Amino acid sequence: MSFPDVAGTIAGNAFDAMTPLVFAALGGLFTELSGMLNIALEGLILTGAFFGVIAASLTQSAFAGFAAAGMAAAILAWVYGAATIRLKANVFVTGLAANIFASGLTVVLSNAWFGTKSVIAFKSPAPAAPFAATLGGIPFLGEALFSHDLIVYASWIAVAATSALAFRTRAGMRMRATGANAEAVVAAGFDPDASRLLAIVLSGLFCGFAGASLSLPLSAYVPNMSAGRGWIALVAIYLGARRPGRIAIACFVFALAESYSNYAQGTLKIPTEFILAMPYAATLAALVIGSALERARNSR
Repeated sequence: MSFPDVAGTIAGNAFDAMTPLVFAALGGLFTELSGMLNIALEGLILTGAFFGVIAASLTQSAFAGFAAAGMAAAILAWVYGAATIRLKANVFVTGLAANIFASGLTVVLSNAWFGTKSVIAFKSPAPAAPFAATLGGIPFLGEALFSHDLIVYASWIAVAATSALAFRTRAGMRMRATGANAEAVVAAGFDPDASRLLAIVLSGLFCGFAGASLSLPLSAYVPNMSAGRGWIALVAIYLGARRPGRIAIACFVFALAESYSNYAQGTLKIPTEFILAMPYAATLAALVIGSALERARNSR
């Protein structure tokens, strides 16, 4: 393969791998802006992946599966948020409980409904790739930008929509004000808990979309298919300085490391274990560098 073809393939795969990270990170951004750390992203992604592909199979509609994934994760997020905010449970305990609950629930339901705790394949339509037939043949750009399905492009739109919602609407302003000074929000006559709960539900909705972006293209559910993406998304939020555009760039860097590691398995003569560790090593390195830069900025 020529260099443009290789580069296009790696970049195209990176955009695919970036999609669940972007959705999950945008979801985590809402709770971060409201002053809460959401460590339940992994469980919310799994919930969306499981129920999304089932809904797509039952309805034979990828759009219905995508919507169902968001709704299912939003419901779990509401329960998690109600326990945390209304019942004043510890946010770390409830977050870990949500992750464990989602992982266990999908296994139990998988065994009860499909008779297996392993991979479940479905007969469901894959999301459409609207530009692949017409623009996919363009050197480099075709593979990199125009070969994707609608979920990938939806994640790009979600970046702009999140920015508008968080920084251009009253709900977003109250959410950010809650994170900055909840007492001032109370003094202004608003309920900060309502903003926090809204942020958690939105977080669940976007994480559900992240799960759908994993399971719908495969037409299958794989146990624990979130594979640490929720934790990487949390890192991307901090590296992106809580700005949607910057968060998307951070997600692309992680996804590029994953894409290159997949390509390198067939080209580099080094142990596979080291190659597979590349994305996580990139995450760790980015976190360390980001923390160092943040300390440098604060010391000025």
